[in-house]
Amino acid sequence: MAAADLVITGTVLTVDEARPTAEALAVADGRIVAVGTRSDVAGLIGPNTRSIDVGDGCVMPGFVEAHGHPLMEAMALSDRIVDIRPVTLPGPDDVVAAIRREAGKRGAAGAYLNGWDPLLQNGLPDPTLAWLDDVAPDGPLVIIHNSGHKAFFNSQAARLNGLTRDTPDPKGASYGRDADGDLDGTAEEIGAVFPLLAGAIAPGDYPAMLRAECARLNRAGLTTCSEMAFDPAFLPLVEQVRDDLTVRLRTYEISNPQMHTDATPGQGDDMLRQVGIKIWVDGSPWVGNIALSFPYLDTEATRAIGVPPGSCGHANYTREQLAEIVNAYFPLGWPMACHVQGDAGVDTILDVYDEALQRHPRPDHRLRLEHVGAIRPEQLQRAADLGVTCSIFVDQIHYWGDVLVDGLFGPERGSRWMPAGSAVATGMRISLHNDPPVTPEEPLRNISVAVTRTAPSGRVLAPEERLTVDQAIRAQTLDAAWQLFSDDVIGSLEVGKYADLVVLSADPRTVPPERIADLEVRATFLAGHQVHGQ
Repeated sequence: MAAADLVITGTVLTVDEARPTAEALAVADGRIVAVGTRSDVAGLIGPNTRSIDVGDGCVMPGFVEAHGHPLMEAMALSDRIVDIRPVTLPGPDDVVAAIRREAGKRGAAGAYLNGWDPLLQNGLPDPTLAWLDDVAPDGPLVIIHNSGHKAFFNSQAARLNGLTRDTPDPKGASYGRDADGDLDGTAEEIGAVFPLLAGAIAPGDYPAMLRAECARLNRAGLTTCSEMAFDPAFLPLVEQVRDDLTVRLRTYEISNPQMHTDATPGQGDDMLRQVGIKIWVDGSPWVGNIALSFPYLDTEATRAIGVPPGSCGHANYTREQLAEIVNAYFPLGWPMACHVQGDAGVDTILDVYDEALQRHPRPDHRLRLEHVGAIRPEQLQRAADLGVTCSIFVDQIHYWGDVLVDGLFGPERGSRWMPAGSAVATGMRISLHNDPPVTPEEPLRNISVAVTRTAPSGRVLAPEERLTVDQAIRAQTLDAAWQLFSDDVIGSLEVGKYADLVVLSADPRTVPPERIADLEVRATFLAGHQVHGQ
């Protein structure tokens, strides 16, 4: 065998059941050519081989974000959209000051901000249309809720986007209206929210934004990321920077009112591939529009987000509408991923999936449920029996864990939010995700939270739902890659797979679980080429 391009020695976690750990690996032409002991790879070291010893660090497969929005986050974290998320501005006064500052700075060009969150930024004003118009009298103002499922816009933004009282609601979305039927400056769900950002970004600026996004992902140790709300209009922009991509992209196209796509399942290559179709049952628990079998609590928190007493939320689509969408795409071979948070919504989409599988059986469909905050154990078992897999937004516990228990759903239901342990107990292969930009890309924190289930106050929520460290690592690497139909080329360190690697400052199995989130990402490699670190 010819000499390797790269040899890495030290602690190697392979996430390969046949050889869970190793001392060294070798890479040639972007692929792993050997995994084993130091002596196993010694003969592959030539005069031009780069050799790295990680010392007290640890080598792992590059992390996989199974439910991301990198094409959206590239804009949301650009200098054109101001970041007012709680992770950036925790206090309400700072949020309001940032909005006023941006509106004054941009004037007629329009002010766009992302991250409004009354639950975590307690004390925010009521963003009425009158307030929005007062803050930005000279140009459009659009504020995106931190969930991405709601937006607030002023009268100038309505005019810019051609919105009037006669504008029909998009399918699965809505514009808020007052008692007289006039727009009240609110929009819910993707079909109403996303178009409001049309004036924010010039297409010529986007390639630089996407390069910056790739660098952010690499710093977190990510080498593959899904785009779970893919608009085909973005494809030409992505193709412009294809040669600069340092993250593999897997896209799920947004289901559209025409229920048509020009793509074919699996279209693309190992760097950029369209995997499936994305649909939505409901919205966000932080907005109050998830489909539950039980009511929200009546608390200061629920009143702050406008949830009426006794509300069980609601779905965005009827069962018949969801069936129509699934039956338009699934028979053509498309995998489907469905956003669903409420347990009533889970029942609906599992019924739809069950019927589709009976009519069009497929042995390896990898139908997905996304987030699944309130899913019940028997629903997880039903999903597993159907071959349906879940991608779990466990990081919500780190940010909203106390709010879930004390403010929204009470101890019994709030504590069991994101029941990863019950999911794995069914035999299901799951992934962990961050849904960025809702929470930052932090796969190491996902692993830590899945193992500890610790809320901000320090309380542990439903300890029986904790994962082991090894289970959580699989959910952020190999099993996440499997969900994206990419486990044949990434997700574990095996001969023949791409050398997508992350070097951490310590072995996550040997540090206290609460410290996993604080491990340093020392280096990230894509196909053997270093894309982060020194």
